Amino acid sequence: MRLKAVFVTVLLAAAISYYVYTPLPDAIQEPWKLMLVDAGFRTCINLIALKNQLGLDRYVTWFRHSLEGSFSLLTALWGSAPPAGVVPGVKVSDVAFAGIPVRVYEPPAGGEGHLRRGLMYFHGGGWALGSAKMGAYDKMSRVISDELNTVVVSVEYRLFPEVHFPEPFLDCAAAAKHFLSPEVLAKYAVDPERVAVSGDSAGGNLAAAVAQEISTDESTSVKFSVQALIYPVLQALDFNTPSYVQNRNMPVLPRPLMVQFWLQYLGADTSLQAQLVANNHSALQHSALTPELRSRLDWTSLLTEKFKKGHAPVVVDGGARGLLKTVPGFLDARSSPLLAGPEVLAKCPRAYILTCEFDVLRDDGLMYARRLRDAGVSVASDYYPDGFHGCLSFTSWPLDFDVGRRAMRGYINWLQKNL
Repeated sequence: MRLKAVFVTVLLAAAISYYVYTPLPDAIQEPWKLMLVDAGFRTCINLIALKNQLGLDRYVTWFRHSLEGSFSLLTALWGSAPPAGVVPGVKVSDVAFAGIPVRVYEPPAGGEGHLRRGLMYFHGGGWALGSAKMGAYDKMSRVISDELNTVVVSVEYRLFPEVHFPEPFLDCAAAAKHFLSPEVLAKYAVDPERVAVSGDSAGGNLAAAVAQEISTDESTSVKFSVQALIYPVLQALDFNTPSYVQNRNMPVLPRPLMVQFWLQYLGADTSLQAQLVANNHSALQHSALTPELRSRLDWTSLLTEKFKKGHAPVVVDGGARGLLKTVPGFLDARSSPLLAGPEVLAKCPRAYILTCEFDVLRDDGLMYARRLRDAGVSVASDYYPDGFHGCLSFTSWPLDFDVGRRAMRGYINWLQKNL
């Protein structure tokens, strides 16, 4: 009987190890910790997929609530972001800007007689997950508010499945215009010449798009002075850039998941995933995708040899007919800021762009940095050769990574010197 129990235990341990183990590049530090994070994430994805197949609930909504609950549990157990204990004195208020829920963080230094920095932040999560109130985002906002004497406004824009593009963008743009109004800036004692817009992943997408919108909006007198984009997603026409190919199976954002996020965001049929992975949606036959537009995301000319790594572009002659007309969001610069023309980019504020080697979105950020520079915009590129997507969200025990802490410090230091 005891031998049988040992045998079952060994089998179970082997099965768990097989499920958890994912081959990772040698440059990844603390690989088993990242494997555990990935295994947990994959488990949630598998459970919500099953839940959706059974028709029990809208899976993304269920997962979002579960994820927020998990972060709350971690907060309670490990103190990753207690209400005011991490940064005593930071005032937190949940209010609305132009009808959009936001969380405002005011530094303990106060604004009596002194103007402060301002930062509007858009969280990541594939336009479907995440919240300003989640542990990692909440902690980061508190730290920035305290260390940089900054009023941080973290926006709770609407998410899939409740809305699709362009609603999240419109929410963020409306909140930004409200924050930049002279009356609101005066209320929070924010210096109108020191206001930044920032975001990570899908939030980086929204930050770039909103920066473009504000820069070209003549009705907005106050503009963002800088934009800080953390591993931003910036285009949906080429899922075969070198970084998409190299990192197609990497935690925490494999290529199929990023494609799924895009289809959900643009309100398209998720069964088209295989078509997008093959670049059939951007085939040469699509007249709407002009040579000029293609040049704006041509990685063969925008990336240096260091990042091309011998890859060849995937350009399809035929492809999925009519897809770009059915889903016009693919060609909309508000969803894909990399498609904006040079005349728009030239008006954008100075930029900080953080990219990670082991991230499908690495080349999106690198290409955008190149195009901004070509348009005359000052850009600081912060590249982490051992970084992976989402690393800035893993800076507190037990889910802490050295690269996450280094990237967070680099981001805050840049804001300190440039905002």
